Amino acid sequence: MKQLAIVLLSALMLAAPAVAQVQPPKPAPELKKLDVFAGSWTLDGTMKPGPMGPGGSMTETEQCQWMDGGFYLVCHSDYKSSMGNGVGLSVMGYSTDDKAYTYREFNSFGEFDDSRGTLDGDTWTWTSDEKMGGMTMKGRFIIKMTSATSYTFIFDMSQDGTKWSTVMDGKASKK
Repeated sequence: MKQLAIVLLSALMLAAPAVAQVQPPKPAPELKKLDVFAGSWTLDGTMKPGPMGPGGSMTETEQCQWMDGGFYLVCHSDYKSSMGNGVGLSVMGYSTDDKAYTYREFNSFGEFDDSRGTLDGDTWTWTSDEKMGGMTMKGRFIIKMTSATSYTFIFDMSQDGTKWSTVMDGKASKK
């Protein structure tokens, strides 16, 4: 029994340094670029008449903050539009496997969006597949940073990803 206790104690002592060396994962450096979206934002836009509705103005307030650990930026939004009012929850991150930014959104209309993003200079481009009435359309949300506290945006849709139609455009400002 004494020998078993010595063997177990020795094994624990050898394993302790290995456990101590395991470090928690660190956020990818690309995530720092999402810092620009942290904080409180106001969006004002115009929805174009089309398959998504009659068109009209749209306003949104959004509050984004980093989740503990620094891997995801979590945003809560409240919006008003000609299609109705609602709330949303979105999460932005970065996939080191895919080498792409990620965006997932859920809203009170029961909609879900899963987009991939790229950054080229001061322009973010987020692409997705949008399901509408049994059809799958391509979505493209383009954000052009005009300063550290403002950007313009355009949301386009396409049946095949080549011919795009603008569904919504506008501007955003950080409070």
